[in-house]
Amino acid sequence: MKAKLTFSFFFSLCSLAISAQMAEPVEKSGWKYSPNFVVGVDVLGAGLSFFGDRKLFQGFVSSRLNKELHAVADAGFETNSYIKNGYDAEVSGPFIKLGTLYRLMKDPENALNGFYVGGKAAASFYRQEYRSVPVRGFGGSSSSVAFPPSSQSSYWIEGYAGGRVQLFDSNFYIDVNVQPKYVLYSTTQENIKPMIIPGFGRSSGKFNVGYMWNIAYSF
Repeated sequence: MKAKLTFSFFFSLCSLAISAQMAEPVEKSGWKYSPNFVVGVDVLGAGLSFFGDRKLFQGFVSSRLNKELHAVADAGFETNSYIKNGYDAEVSGPFIKLGTLYRLMKDPENALNGFYVGGKAAASFYRQEYRSVPVRGFGGSSSSVAFPPSSQSSYWIEGYAGGRVQLFDSNFYIDVNVQPKYVLYSTTQENIKPMIIPGFGRSSGKFNVGYMWNIAYSF
């Protein structure tokens, strides 16, 4: 419950910060806000979906709040399986992430080019099925049990660092980033910790690392 409250509080702070930035006076410190969006699709995740059990489709929308700070929202859908150490599990479901990024090294000729760091709060609501879970029996013997499909949810935070570069003189960009992630809270079925979380990936622990290789378009 404490993790849920922390997650909700983080989401609320992000939303308030974005609303406050967008509701500022027309000019502040000599800079004027104008609506702007960059929309991207993770082509690496989509491409790898054709060659493995993980089917991942995700994208993002970002908007510049001021000269350095951008609001970012990710959304996607993942189907994945975990067959290892006696486990046979499968999950599928959507996920969403909300956060901000801060530009570090900048291109003076293009405000969207450069390197950035940031953080996001994320949530996934998915359907899970354990076809086999190992259990230790009497005398050290091993066996397995199965559980019916169930609806579960997980919440995590992630940092990310990456870069964005314009493709020639077009409105298209290549956007690449790495995302270290840490699970705050997950619902469980029979107290079995999730082996896969859509948007988080496969992991028997609370820590994981993800990647995105996006083709983006600036409106």
